[in-house]
Amino acid sequence: MTQSILSRYLDPEVLSRMARRRLQPRGLVLGNLAGAHKSPLSGFAVEFAGHREYVWGDDPKHIDWRIYFRRDRYFIKQYEMETNLVCHLVLDCSASMRYGQGPAQKLRYASQMLAHLAYAVLRQSDKVSLAVFDDRVRDFIPPTNSMAQLLRITQVLDQTQPVAKTDMAGCLGELAGRMKRREIVMIFSDFFTELGPLEKALQRFRYNRHEVVLFQVMHHDELAFELEGMTKFVGLEVPEELLAQPEAIRRAYLAAVERHNRQLEEICLRNRIERVLVDTSQDMAGVLVDYLNSRNRRRWRR
Repeated sequence: MTQSILSRYLDPEVLSRMARRRLQPRGLVLGNLAGAHKSPLSGFAVEFAGHREYVWGDDPKHIDWRIYFRRDRYFIKQYEMETNLVCHLVLDCSASMRYGQGPAQKLRYASQMLAHLAYAVLRQSDKVSLAVFDDRVRDFIPPTNSMAQLLRITQVLDQTQPVAKTDMAGCLGELAGRMKRREIVMIFSDFFTELGPLEKALQRFRYNRHEVVLFQVMHHDELAFELEGMTKFVGLEVPEELLAQPEAIRRAYLAAVERHNRQLEEICLRNRIERVLVDTSQDMAGVLVDYLNSRNRRRWRR
């Protein structure tokens, strides 16, 4: 049973292609375990960072005696501490995520992306959590770095059904209150929501110094609108139907989608948030590998 659940969300080929890539934080992180990421706190471990003047109570073994002999004053060697990363994975399971069939369904694609990233974080011995929401927070698994967390995450994903409307701003605001400072928050959604309240919720994450990444998961139909022939459009979150020729409304539809996505991108730029647009017709391994590669290139340029 356990293996069958994991196999629905983890693809060995995708894991193999991701194997040599790490999820690195953009900035400094805070944590309570020794790990592989720089901390904003100073300590006495790992990598030399600088000096400060000795004060009563400091351990004499950290005195730099060469500076003392040159300047006749006591200075303490300081080092950068290394710490663990905490990555919060947040999944929108509202009804609009139900669009699509098979592997290209938005919720399924987003869930599998999330599971592969969770595995990548846990493989680094870092912590990962899961939150699932629609009009309320449906599930929340607190962060841990145990590999058993992967099973807990996939079990929740397997039970998730996209049936309700979304209250994205309200749910993200609630989740922000549960998180500490300087962590990574990755949100998986189509972001079909009011953008004004959403920006305020995202600003709360940024105020607490979280690094925020939006994975905007959209079906190819939503991006290209290549439908043909008389079609009945049924609202997934509103009880409305429209019978129309796609050719007659394609230009207006694509303009509306472009306008919405441009506004979302502007919100991200204003708040220093990363946005990754994902088409569910794309190869998932390629999407994840390209993202991790580009992320690490930007990190080294800083």
